Amino acid sequence: MTTVPAKLILASQSPRRTTLMTEAGYEFDVQPAAIEEKVDPTQTPTNNAMALALQKARWVASRQKRCFVIGADTLVVLDEKIIGKPTDPDDAERILTRISGRPHQVITGVAVINPESQSFTDATASTVQIKTLTREEIRAYIKTGEPMDKAGAYAIQGQGAFMVTSWSGPFDNIVGLPVDSLRTLLREAGYRHPSK
Repeated sequence: MTTVPAKLILASQSPRRTTLMTEAGYEFDVQPAAIEEKVDPTQTPTNNAMALALQKARWVASRQKRCFVIGADTLVVLDEKIIGKPTDPDDAERILTRISGRPHQVITGVAVINPESQSFTDATASTVQIKTLTREEIRAYIKTGEPMDKAGAYAIQGQGAFMVTSWSGPFDNIVGLPVDSLRTLLREAGYRHPSK
């Protein structure tokens, strides 16, 4: 197992994940994975989140040498059904109407592939309670553009915070990357943070 610092790559185009990793003190490169994110309806949301994270990490790892690659995928789940990113403003309105006044789960799968091509995966779940939203609130929020690239059509760390009444579980998981889980996986994979 590798025990010396090696190049660290985040296989994500999410600026939120980049921010969380930077705030956690990691130095890394960003290389988004060019995969089609398809969920498997025969699998649980948790298994889907881990599988998608692993697909992203594998795609980037197959194009790199001697590095640790991190993949992550965040899913919003309501009534055991995965709610993806909205395809257009009308879809965003449908999603926000569905989650209005109800709790839902946010599950983030994280995968790490080490230089020996070994993979390590984990998933973290948080629960978010959304207030009952008026049609006017939903439409005004959609007009900001913020919901369009977010699972569940909202950003808890952005303008969408107004609709969240409470949450349980790690906040960074809801944003898109549970840092404690990531640290554990990196340790298991043999990565040693240069400053640690």
